[in-house]
Amino acid sequence: MMASIFGKRGKAYPHDPAQRGYHVAYRENQVNHCPGCGRSHWYIGRLSAECGFCGTALPLTETQTLGAGLFRPRGRRLEDFATAA
Repeated sequence: MMASIFGKRGKAYPHDPAQRGYHVAYRENQVNHCPGCGRSHWYIGRLSAECGFCGTALPLTETQTLGAGLFRPRGRRLEDFATAA
């Protein structure tokens, strides 16, 4: 017998962005206060921002999930890449 991991039918799922509420993340062009200490000095990286005082890390909302170092070719041979260039 298989059990549902989502609960009852018709219920809103927590992964629905409209239903989940505020997501703690670093937002560009806004004043971002640290959830750990309340200050607003950040070190910005490519994927996350770190508080300059307490070291709390937050994900960036404007990050891309694709890039030169983030994709992995699957099931293709090296000869296929040589002929594509």
